[in-house]
Amino acid sequence: MNFKYNYWKLLLFCFFILSATILHAQSTDVSGTVTDAVTKKPLPFVVVSFPGTSYGVNTDNDGNYSLSTTLAVTKLKVSFLGYKDALFTIKPGADQVINVRLIPTANQLQEVTIRSGKKPKYRNKDNPAVELIRKVIENREKNRPESYSYVEYKEYDKMQFSFANLKKSILDKKWLQKYNFVLQNRDSTTVPGTYLTPVYLDEKLTQYYYRKQPEKEKTITLAQRSANFGPGIDSQGLTGYMKHMYYKVDIYSNVIFLMTTNFLSPIANSAPTFYKYFITDTLVVNNQKLVELSFTPRNLTDVLFVGKLYVTLDGNYAVQKADLTINKNINLNFVNGMSVNLEFEQNPDGKYHLSKSTTIADFGLSPNWKGGLFGVREIAYGNYIVNKPEADTTYRNQEDAVPEAAKNRTDDFWQKNRIDTLTTAESKIYKNTDSLRNMPSFKRTVDLATLLIAGYKDYNTFEIGPANAFYSYNPIEGVKLRFGGRTTPNLSKRYYFETYAAYGFKDQKWKGFLSATYSLNNKSIYKFPQNYIRASVQYDTYIPGSNLQFVQEDNLLLSIKRGDNDKYIYDLNYKLDYMHEYENHFSYEFILNRQNQSPAGSLYFNNLNSNGQLQSIHNLYTTDFSATLRYAPNEQFYQGKIYRVQVPSKNPVFTFNYDAGLKNVLDGQYGYQRLSGRIDKRFYLSQLGWLDATGEAGHLFGQVPYPLLDIFHANQTYSYQIYSYNLMNFLEFVADHYESISLDQHFNGFFFNKIPLLKKLHWRETASFKSIWGGLSNGNNPLLHPNLYQFPVTATGQPITNGLGPTPYIEGSVGIENIFKFVRVDLVRRFTYLNNPDVAKWGIRTLVQFNF
Repeated sequence: MNFKYNYWKLLLFCFFILSATILHAQSTDVSGTVTDAVTKKPLPFVVVSFPGTSYGVNTDNDGNYSLSTTLAVTKLKVSFLGYKDALFTIKPGADQVINVRLIPTANQLQEVTIRSGKKPKYRNKDNPAVELIRKVIENREKNRPESYSYVEYKEYDKMQFSFANLKKSILDKKWLQKYNFVLQNRDSTTVPGTYLTPVYLDEKLTQYYYRKQPEKEKTITLAQRSANFGPGIDSQGLTGYMKHMYYKVDIYSNVIFLMTTNFLSPIANSAPTFYKYFITDTLVVNNQKLVELSFTPRNLTDVLFVGKLYVTLDGNYAVQKADLTINKNINLNFVNGMSVNLEFEQNPDGKYHLSKSTTIADFGLSPNWKGGLFGVREIAYGNYIVNKPEADTTYRNQEDAVPEAAKNRTDDFWQKNRIDTLTTAESKIYKNTDSLRNMPSFKRTVDLATLLIAGYKDYNTFEIGPANAFYSYNPIEGVKLRFGGRTTPNLSKRYYFETYAAYGFKDQKWKGFLSATYSLNNKSIYKFPQNYIRASVQYDTYIPGSNLQFVQEDNLLLSIKRGDNDKYIYDLNYKLDYMHEYENHFSYEFILNRQNQSPAGSLYFNNLNSNGQLQSIHNLYTTDFSATLRYAPNEQFYQGKIYRVQVPSKNPVFTFNYDAGLKNVLDGQYGYQRLSGRIDKRFYLSQLGWLDATGEAGHLFGQVPYPLLDIFHANQTYSYQIYSYNLMNFLEFVADHYESISLDQHFNGFFFNKIPLLKKLHWRETASFKSIWGGLSNGNNPLLHPNLYQFPVTATGQPITNGLGPTPYIEGSVGIENIFKFVRVDLVRRFTYLNNPDVAKWGIRTLVQFNF
């Protein structure tokens, strides 16, 4: 199994969820169905509320509702236009089901005429609600800010996370008394009927400029600050990841990205195909006539919203207000509910601009768990100015980094410049977290979590780990024990050292690693943007052509492999490395590498000498210089202890590599040149989920032995490897030129959600396709050049390593993910080169991953 998720992301999320779930308060939960007393048909959009509170919901398309609060309520009110109100007595603090039959007001008349007991079939044709939404879609572009020649505004972005409904009996526990200054800080105004205990806050104030011709936009960060829990928790990375889940909502976009999922906008071009629309009211706001347009999914399992739009009738057909709620029937993990509220203000020209966006999510381990974690992101817009040109210099030189001055704004600055305000509870978060991170008990908790989840034990200036590499096993070294660690920024922000020592009990050899790194920008070398010089030496083993997606191959979880996998190389490596990343996410890396490779296990380096006799070679010496250029526009990271995880986005990532073998330099035996390029791109496909695509090509110029050819990434473990060929054997194929494509499709439950049993299991479908084609030129074919290393063969003379022929290697898979919310299982099929020895036509592979 391959743990393909960021350890800190999972740690923090589970910590918040588990803590909040344990500490929730007793609540009153009422659910049921509302039907017409005459026709017995379900009634959508019925208002169900607790009288005397601001807490209420609308029934869904099937008349179902669910309502919960911790307030001391005793009544439930059900009301709908054209029906008599219904009032029920409920029991506080209990779960209960109340099914309601509403009586039409027409039944109070002496004479009633019932024309039909059937609910009319919904149609788009001749439907005034659909005609109105088509007008909104038709006018969508002119209502976007980009319709103006110039736009500028200030944006205040506030993200807050809170525990919900902490139980008093838990708060009274003695072991929690020391944390009362955090747990007693409560807010009952943000989410009606819910008591929130804020524990995290991030604020950001920016100035935005847009110019249409030539098109250019620029954002300047004026101020930013976050709650600081200390070095064990990366607040900046946490904010970046959470904002990725709580993406900015643009109602005029075709898709709305929330919780790593694409939702179809109710005013997308294709929206009338997927949504039902109803005109439910007309009203006048600020002398502007509006139509209340309610909408609901045609298929309740599709990734769509339920909610209301308020549309102007002034000829612009603009959205003046929007209330969006995630359809509760969709396949989404850990999110019990999510709502988006958009408010718009009128410009002097009569058009509307977004003035405030509020996104609220209720997280929990399952829908049946009450309480949990609430996340709120509020974005307020002020000083909105249109069609005012600024100097050309205003739009130049976009800076992605936050200026140091913006990170150190005073409280007085924030009070004067916030567009929105903090609640009383929110205003205490910064002081509370300052106190919390200095508490020894909190430090011990974070320290233990770091060891268990991230694999490192922190000793202030030095940390030991990673723990998952302490023990491993392979056929060459047998049991392998390893111990090491690295310095931390507490020792120095300029100098970093990392080391480990390992011992194989079967080969009875010591291995090790030592590196020294100097940071050129006086920042942690693990943080973006990196800028450092590193010198290192390493002696260890590896499998040629493996790409096992862990930091170290010495990983207990990768020790179990299928088939024959005793072909290893002892590698002594001296490396000088220079890395420089820029704020615009362009980077380059230069590496000078001196390498000594020796075969181990059943692997051998043999060639024929000038007399035609077979000779064994024990050492392959190479010296090479490589340069890597990488560009990832608008890239975002979540930064953890071990990994820096890229936050997926629609933006492509371009990588180009040049590698030159230097003959007769530091004993280098071969001269060659290698060029390769790669493009990675995620495509969001609306209701069909997303597709991760990778295209790559490479070409080697020169004559080299097979260990220096392109050895394709194979996988003989039982894990599913995204960037490897899962039914290819180690060392099975080599080439000196190749092109490849990899497609990994996630349907996000689009098909399974329509099958009752699978819908209940919340499983999701996946499919993948991988192909590589290329070849081996005559100059690198050992059959034509006996002086080259002969390709390895089995004891019976069957070839183990082959030059890729004119037929491409192809494999594909279909799979199910989200099993128990974390597990993906793929049935993999190999389609070509089935006659090669010891190959599998079919295989089952497993991946452990974390997804919403």
